[in-house]
Amino acid sequence: MEILKNYFAILEGRIADFPEARTPENLYDPVRYILKLGGKRLRPILALMACKALGKNPEEALNQALAVELFHNFSLIHDDIMDAADLRRGKSTVHKIWGTNTAILSGDAMLVLAYRTLTDGCDAQQIPALLETFNQTALEVCEGQQMDMNFETATAVSEADYLEMIRLKTSVLLGCALKLGAIKAHATSEQAASFYNFGCDLGVAFQIQDDILDLYGDPEKFGKMVGGDVMAGKKTLLMLHALDHKEWGKQTAEILEKLEGAARIEPIKEIFEQTDARAHAEAQMNNYYQRALGHLKNIQLPSEKEAELESFAKFLFERDH
Repeated sequence: MEILKNYFAILEGRIADFPEARTPENLYDPVRYILKLGGKRLRPILALMACKALGKNPEEALNQALAVELFHNFSLIHDDIMDAADLRRGKSTVHKIWGTNTAILSGDAMLVLAYRTLTDGCDAQQIPALLETFNQTALEVCEGQQMDMNFETATAVSEADYLEMIRLKTSVLLGCALKLGAIKAHATSEQAASFYNFGCDLGVAFQIQDDILDLYGDPEKFGKMVGGDVMAGKKTLLMLHALDHKEWGKQTAEILEKLEGAARIEPIKEIFEQTDARAHAEAQMNNYYQRALGHLKNIQLPSEKEAELESFAKFLFERDH
């Protein structure tokens, strides 16, 4: 999507010299390191897009966009520690280079920097709404992460629980980014809420698509090993549908218990075919996607502004199936 390059350039210019020189250097070097590992910057770009959609210069929401990116990367540092991950975006993780203790401190510093950046240059009347939105999101992301960890050992997980987990863990930050940009552009409370709901439902649809592509996507285009979730026995929407099936549920559970790793892929994939798990997941994905577009319509933006955000939504779903 060509227009994203302009937003990306705005963000990269701000990130290039962030944070300002402070000591001790080994506290802030990990911050600079993970910010410069790259990524698509889709979350902070949404803050800029919302601001522009409401007729403002997108750079007016640059600090809010940066706050979102700081929070996201703070969570990645801590996620990598919890997962004992060696690599992030193909490079060594922060804790592998600087050690766990420094990684925790640098992550904490990023969270504080996010809060400081969030309200820089804001009108005083905007600060309460910005903080309320950011606080709610930060707490919900933690709740979603804990739910995901709980699901690893839970004997039964409902589809509703899973959808709530992915909403909290991944989707609310998209909604938050859009709402922060909208608040900075002096949106009405109704507009800000619709921006938020647009991002949340789009995020859920995106995560369901991620579940589908894990098994059915082209690994070269998708960037992940095919069947990684199945190998790990993750309770994705497809897996939960199979486990809950009256005819195939027991066999699904037995395969997960008896087989490990790559040996699970083909028998589980066959069960997914028998239970229409993929079709079920795609139906849910499309439902959330259409819900997201409905929220976008509710904002009542000029047609060209709405089209830009709708194009962004479509861009997320152009990955190979």
